[in-house]
Amino acid sequence: MKASQILIFIVAVIICLTLLAFFFPAKGIYLGNLSLKFPSVEKILTRSSSVSDLGEEVQIPEIAAKDSVLQTLKDSVAFYRSLVENELGKFYFPNDDIHYFDALFQKMERAKDNEKVIRVLHYGDSQIELDRISLNLRAWFQTKFGGGGPGLLPAIQTIPTGTINQSSSGNYTIYSTYGDGLRRANGYYGLMCKCFSMNGHNTFYARSSGNKQIAPSMKRFSIVKLLFDDHHGDFSATLNDKSGNSELTKVSNTKGFQSFIWKLDTPVVSISLSLNGNADIFGVFVDGDYGVNVDNIPLRGSAGTIFTMIDDSLLQRSYKESNVGLIILQFGGNAITGISSVKGAEAYAKKMERQIRYIRKVYPEAKILFIGPSDMTRRVEGDMRTYPFLPETVAALKQVAVSNGAAFWDMFEVMGGENSMMAWYNHGLAGPDFIHFTASGAHKIGTLLTNSFEYVYQFYASAKSLSTVKKENPTIQ
Repeated sequence: MKASQILIFIVAVIICLTLLAFFFPAKGIYLGNLSLKFPSVEKILTRSSSVSDLGEEVQIPEIAAKDSVLQTLKDSVAFYRSLVENELGKFYFPNDDIHYFDALFQKMERAKDNEKVIRVLHYGDSQIELDRISLNLRAWFQTKFGGGGPGLLPAIQTIPTGTINQSSSGNYTIYSTYGDGLRRANGYYGLMCKCFSMNGHNTFYARSSGNKQIAPSMKRFSIVKLLFDDHHGDFSATLNDKSGNSELTKVSNTKGFQSFIWKLDTPVVSISLSLNGNADIFGVFVDGDYGVNVDNIPLRGSAGTIFTMIDDSLLQRSYKESNVGLIILQFGGNAITGISSVKGAEAYAKKMERQIRYIRKVYPEAKILFIGPSDMTRRVEGDMRTYPFLPETVAALKQVAVSNGAAFWDMFEVMGGENSMMAWYNHGLAGPDFIHFTASGAHKIGTLLTNSFEYVYQFYASAKSLSTVKKENPTIQ
């Protein structure tokens, strides 16, 4: 159609509408219960934003700044509530309590002012080795609440990590609840589920990794804490940070569970400890500042059913001394290969239920998050398929977690459910065993998990701000 023809059509339509406005009855036309009305020419020409569709003038009030803020906060609360409750990767909360993490966030927000380090203990199987996933969590929590450094380290690092380089000298006897290591009838293992017993002179050395992808704040140390049990009452430890600070020696005068802490004026990137005496070493905390730290505790080969093996008094004192705010349990992968029925899935979930109940009884102050296993596939009749009863195991774990006061994050669901591991493998996110993630895959999972924390934190922060505005302005709703 030519431009002239389009113009003629538009003009014709306008003329027809104008004639209709002139001759259409002012009161409209009634067809039974149906009425047809058309605005007059006067109303068409004088119509403004202050006139409603019914022809009644509406007074638009000037919106006060506080009302605008209030509405914005209400919108934010609604938006983030929707994400927390509906987005893929959502947390499943006990009793659907969307405020489950509120008290934890409040504690973390005050940590810096209170000169404390709130700890997040991330226990898991080999999926979290090399500080994988924990690294993402650490970066997120420290960005939100402050803090720094790599966190809790064992006296001997048997599994390399991308965050810290460690070495040691001397003789240790390793006691462990899982894998290699001796068992202890008294359950004296500590919060890392293993301890290192020494007698004589030993050294501990740690230096930040040169990995440029790690935030500089994670590479600097200014707070060092040694957790130990002194057998004879004469244990001593000397810190040498090799950066010009003086050597600092601390001596224990009593037997039993205790800690040494060093606070350095100048942050450093390496430290060494000279240890003397007869003691059990439960771990070394290496923190950069007050705030939050996430401790990576991989338990290779463990299905997570080992916490009830640890002496409850020791575990309680360890958690309290360490100021633990959140305990993450990421298990299930090592149990899947041995589960051959629905009853087997339920039996494993019952074992994990005992662990959750035990931890809550020992230290009710901490929140607990259970992360279920990933998808795992194997070849069945020529096709790669999800391990039998893995979905049933995930469902059983979810049920026992939320019914026993723990939140649940469904990694299997986040990946895409059944047979999703193949898609992750095809995109370079999973290894050739179709069980473990590659570094890229672990980073993606870590990012998805931190996104879930971001949504629930923003909901908390928006709701908190909304409550504050309402308290300051009691006349508005």
